[in-house]
Amino acid sequence: MSVKLTADQIKHLKNLSDSNNVISALAIDQRGSLQKMLAAAANKPADETTIVDFKKAVSAELTKYASAILLDPEYGLPASKVRSSDSGLLLSYEKTGYDATEPGRFPDLIDDQSALRIKEEGGDAVKFLLYYDVDEPDSINDRKKAFVERVGAEAKENGLPLFFEIVTYDGKNDSASEAEFAKVKPHKVIEATREFSKPRYNISVLKLEVPVNQKFVEGFNGDNEVVYSQDEAKKYYKEQSDATDLPFIFLSAGVTNELFLKELQFAKEAGSEFNGVLCGRATWKPGIEPFAKDGEAAGQKWLETEGKANIDSLNKVLAETATPWTNRVEQAD
Repeated sequence: MSVKLTADQIKHLKNLSDSNNVISALAIDQRGSLQKMLAAAANKPADETTIVDFKKAVSAELTKYASAILLDPEYGLPASKVRSSDSGLLLSYEKTGYDATEPGRFPDLIDDQSALRIKEEGGDAVKFLLYYDVDEPDSINDRKKAFVERVGAEAKENGLPLFFEIVTYDGKNDSASEAEFAKVKPHKVIEATREFSKPRYNISVLKLEVPVNQKFVEGFNGDNEVVYSQDEAKKYYKEQSDATDLPFIFLSAGVTNELFLKELQFAKEAGSEFNGVLCGRATWKPGIEPFAKDGEAAGQKWLETEGKANIDSLNKVLAETATPWTNRVEQAD
């Protein structure tokens, strides 16, 4: 089976992809976390201008080598105007973070945004992030499911694909260590993948975590304990791939560029038929320090050298590992 998308949605997906119909997209829709990183590097508060300027520098330089860029409407619109003409645009619809006043990590939408406005701003896709724990009560998860149904219907009505990002967590154990969460992560990621692949949500592309914490896989674990053997980890990657008929791409989840490339190669070996990446901090995070500490020229130099090298190596690995999303898509009548 494959997902049925409208001609408009497919046209926009093509805008977001390389010539092989693989998505090699750059993510820099971070807001609060980026502000903290810039402030820590400069050892002084980061104002709005600094955040906007960093996003612009990343967009202007690195979209020459990426098929698309993901930005936020709050700080990212100026960066969207300086991207390469060959690079597509995704815009975030959710507010950063989640509601911490009640259990459930509920999302909220940016007050002055809509799918129509994202389209009017030149966006090729609506991106929406949800924190999700498949094991939380229906009183929480049914609210989230209804929320996604509304966002999916709105994106489809405006002829845009919906890129849906799932970030899993353990609602019963918020203070779980990395190793503890690694043990339950495959179940949570795979079942969330399965749930949001249902047609009722009108999701076009899933943006997913890899189903394990690679730092606890035998042979990748360094000083960490082994939570999964390589065979077990490969089984989880394959299970995740088989759990959806939708195109899906991997997010880098803050790991280093080196580890992210290893994850993609491991996914391919496991038989995962993923369709690209939306890669954020793995690509540009080390550029924050020269930019914030030593000035824009130093940041620019880092982007032109190290940043470009990170994307070049990512594109090389994608060419060897990713499969075209066209294998999973049909045009609706």
